Amino acid sequence: MDAEGQENHLKAYGVTYWTLEKQLKVKWLLNYRGGSFLLPDAEEIRRECTIRGVSFEAISNSKAEEILELIASPSQNMEAVVLEKAPKIAVYTPKGLQPWDDAVTMVLTYAEIPYETVYDEEVLNDGLLLFDWLHLHHEDFTGQYGKFYRAYRSASWYIEEKKEAEALAQRLGYNKVSEEKLAVAKKIRDYVIGGGFMFAMCSATDSFDIALSAEGVDICEPMFDGDGSDPNYQSKIDYSRTFAFTDYLLERNPNVYEFSSIDMTQKRRIPPTTDYFSLMEFSAKWDPVPTMLCQNHTALVKGFMGQTTSFTRDEIKSNVLVMGENKTNGEAKYIHGIKGKGFFTFYGGHDPEDYTHKVGDPKTELDLHPTSPGYRLILNNVLFPAAKKKKQKT
Repeated sequence: MDAEGQENHLKAYGVTYWTLEKQLKVKWLLNYRGGSFLLPDAEEIRRECTIRGVSFEAISNSKAEEILELIASPSQNMEAVVLEKAPKIAVYTPKGLQPWDDAVTMVLTYAEIPYETVYDEEVLNDGLLLFDWLHLHHEDFTGQYGKFYRAYRSASWYIEEKKEAEALAQRLGYNKVSEEKLAVAKKIRDYVIGGGFMFAMCSATDSFDIALSAEGVDICEPMFDGDGSDPNYQSKIDYSRTFAFTDYLLERNPNVYEFSSIDMTQKRRIPPTTDYFSLMEFSAKWDPVPTMLCQNHTALVKGFMGQTTSFTRDEIKSNVLVMGENKTNGEAKYIHGIKGKGFFTFYGGHDPEDYTHKVGDPKTELDLHPTSPGYRLILNNVLFPAAKKKKQKT
């Protein structure tokens, strides 16, 4: 899985997942040649690699032992992690998904990793209990319809989506969309606390935390929910309820395409040609979880924009791990934390291979980006729940 040796990094994850589905174990060789996978040598696996265009090397048992001995050496920042079971994957996404809408569904489809879609009804009916891993589509959990009001309030798709969201909330027994989305956010919170793995990108990251912190507080202006917001609502925000963020200021103006001070989009001054973020290096033997999530063939990943592009470093809780950052700009791009028995990862930006990404842009063709390091980070998270749980070192 290094830069020189692999022609299709993304589909390699699909082959690994496919192997796990066959009830075969895989070793993920952390920090060895870009985070390579050691698979059993079977004719059907070789054939699958060839069909999918995935580069592989057949090695002898003695060579495999030699590699594993090297990895086990205390002098090497490497580790071999056993992957045991193909995780059952859910993507939280509305019906009628547009092709430009979601990087995760695109890369899962491209890598041929199966997933099921869920939305509010399934979540509220405890449907998440059937899944090991949940991805949050670029949702607005605050009930403000993505803060698209100023630019798109006359657009047919905006009018239709608002109407559908209001009808769904009513059908599910809620007076407002914001109340219904909060109930969904709390179910997702409970899923993670109970041991689930949650991965969110773009506006699903900060709007999720904002919704939890604003429970019982009306932060929506009349064009969103038909009545005024609570006076002085900023003072009523409870940061203790959030997963990742703290001390942020909400954006009160409904005409501003922004939720809060968490997002760096308007604050950053980086030209596209120099917009990169660095992946942090962790101890593979002592910190296998963040090491797994940062496996890549480069430590420098090209940046990309979104409604929530990246996170203000000073507004991230101290117990949350920053795994990717642009230090000179004071921003975090890729963060990870533990909540109860579960884990969450937040990844800023919309599409790793579409720098600005605007509504209506054509779908990204991943055939043109089979070695994308930005997309690899998503797939690291997909395989992460397959890892055999080790007893914590004390």
